[in-house]
Amino acid sequence: MNKLNFLGIGPRIAIVLLPWLAASIALSCIGIRLFDYPAKASPILLIAGIVLMAIGLVFYLLTARMLLKGLKETRLMTSGPYGVCQNPLYATMILVIIPALSLLLNSWLVLTASLIGYILFKLFIKSEYRELERFFGDEYLEYRKETPEFFPFPKKKGIIS
Repeated sequence: MNKLNFLGIGPRIAIVLLPWLAASIALSCIGIRLFDYPAKASPILLIAGIVLMAIGLVFYLLTARMLLKGLKETRLMTSGPYGVCQNPLYATMILVIIPALSLLLNSWLVLTASLIGYILFKLFIKSEYRELERFFGDEYLEYRKETPEFFPFPKKKGIIS
């Protein structure tokens, strides 16, 4: 094993999350109003959804580009989005893109995919961490100690211990 796994735990999350997301989108689009956000907020939610989706997609693509560069060079990425949290691709998908899709489709049911995605992330991520530790050793362990796992909140320097 001389190369890191490009896909990580993504396929394991996707095998559960994508069918749930597809079903929630389908139920939301067939006209079941039960899953709608309040009608008064609809134009605001649509604009917020567009803005969030644009930000999320740009951030996701830039982060994926950095990841590909790191994989090509077999180098641990610790700056940019990887300086904010250890898993910016998963975080962007779960915290920004899926919620944006929920706003665009005016459906809180779609938003439940974020919760399921996060639960799956927590269930599967340890295998990815073991692989990174094997490749990068102490450098990775130090990075992991100093950088938030998922939510991009400060972890060290006395703010959250």
